Amino acid sequence: MFNGTNILITGGTGSFGKKYTKILLERFKPNKIIIYSRDELKQYEMSQVYNDPCMRYFIGDVRDKDRLKKALYGVHYVIHAAALKHVPIAEYNPMECIKTNIMGAQNVIDGALEEGIKKVIALSTDKAANPINLYGATKLASDKLFVAANNIKGARRTQFSVVRYGNVVGSRGSVVPFFKKLIKEGAKELPITDKRMTRFWITLRDGVEFVLKNFERMQGGEIFIPKIPSMHIVDLANTIAPNLPIKIIGIRPGEKLHEVMVPRDDSHLTLEFDDHFVIEPTIQFTSRVNFETNALGESGKRVEVGFEYSSEKNDKWLNKDELLEMIESV
Repeated sequence: MFNGTNILITGGTGSFGKKYTKILLERFKPNKIIIYSRDELKQYEMSQVYNDPCMRYFIGDVRDKDRLKKALYGVHYVIHAAALKHVPIAEYNPMECIKTNIMGAQNVIDGALEEGIKKVIALSTDKAANPINLYGATKLASDKLFVAANNIKGARRTQFSVVRYGNVVGSRGSVVPFFKKLIKEGAKELPITDKRMTRFWITLRDGVEFVLKNFERMQGGEIFIPKIPSMHIVDLANTIAPNLPIKIIGIRPGEKLHEVMVPRDDSHLTLEFDDHFVIEPTIQFTSRVNFETNALGESGKRVEVGFEYSSEKNDKWLNKDELLEMIESV
C-alpha cells in the first residue's frame, strides 16, 4: 500500500523511525519518505545510511505548526513517533513534555486535516494506561486527541488511529544497552529497581511490523495493542550478566512495578483478535464503525467485563533462552 506514496515520520531519527525506514525501503517503493525531526546531527548521521533518492530530511519540531504543515504537503501517510519519553526528565520538566507530547500531537492532527492526509498512526506507550507519571499522562492525552480527531474531520478522508505497545528491546534509552554499557565499563553489579518488577517486551522489528499491518487494518479511532510477552527485570539482568550480582536501588520517580496496556476500566470497549487487542473509541459522532471486523476482514470478540492486560498477569512469559535470543537480535 506504500508504493508510490509519500510517508512522513515525525521523530524519524529515533530507533523506531530508522527501523521503519529500513523496512519501507526493503519492501516497498515509496515516492518519498520524509524524516521530520529537530536534531540536525541525528539527521545527518541517518542520511549517511539511508540515502535512497526517495529520502527527504526536514529539520522541524512538532511544536512548530507552520513548519510541520509545510512538511505535510502532499503526504499520504503519517507515523507520529516524536515525543519526550524519559520518565524522570518529564517529571522534572513537565511543561516541556506537555508542549511536545500534547500540543505537538494537536499540531499533527490539525496539519493532517488541513493537508488531507489519508491515514495517521500515532505511537503510544503502556505508560499511557492508568498513568502515574507525567509522561504517561501526556501520552494518554495524546491518545485521546488522536482518537477524538475522527469526530472532527467532517467529510474529510483522514483517519487517525493509535498503536500502544511496551518496552522495545535495544531502543535508545532502554535497559538492555544501559546494562551492556555498565558491563563494558567493568561494573561489579547491575542496578535493579525492584525484584518484583515486570515489563512487556517487544522487538523493534515486531513493533514496526505491527504498525505496518495496522495501516491496513485501521478504520479510524482504534487503539491497537499487540499480544506480546512479559519478562521479569531480574531475569533480564541474570541473562545479560549471569555472573554479576544485582543491587536493589528502588523505583525511580513515576515508575510502576508492572505495566498495563488494556486497563480494566476499558474492558467494555475492548475486542480481542488473534494477535492483538483493539480498544474502541468511547464516543463516535460522525459515523458508526463496527470495530468487531476490521478493514482486512479480521474478526474480533469482546473480552469479559473486568478484563485487564497487564505485564504481571500476562499468560505469555519469556524464559532466559528467549530473552537471550531477543537481546542478540538487536
